[in-house]
Amino acid sequence: MLVRQSAAWWLKALFVAYLVSLAFVVFLPAREASTVTGFVGVIAGWLSFFGFPEEAAAIGVEFVANIVLFVPFGVFVRLLKPTLNLWPVALVAAVSSGAIEVLQLLIPGRVTAVSDVVANTLGALAGLMVARKLAPAG
Repeated sequence: MLVRQSAAWWLKALFVAYLVSLAFVVFLPAREASTVTGFVGVIAGWLSFFGFPEEAAAIGVEFVANIVLFVPFGVFVRLLKPTLNLWPVALVAAVSSGAIEVLQLLIPGRVTAVSDVVANTLGALAGLMVARKLAPAG
């Protein structure tokens, strides 16, 4: 029993650390954020070397990065609330991501996009599915 309580405490602490890190990335002004997340441009540059149009590559890399950014969200939600099904997690992820996009309207230079909400929601669902496979409820 004590081990389970300790594990639950650590999961909650790690989830909070993830959320703080996520907030750091998504709420930085655009100029500062580009230094943190500048890998999108770097990867797009690499892809352009292999013949992909750089602008299209950047859009694709950013979409995939938004998916990856929310995978831990789905994993943590699944581990902390194993009885939650797909739709409630999708709803929480979409609402959370939507709130991020709305708040980014207030941050200088940040750009909001519905595609970010879609990608973030897909990432949370991917995390949920990974956690289901690795740690089935039971």
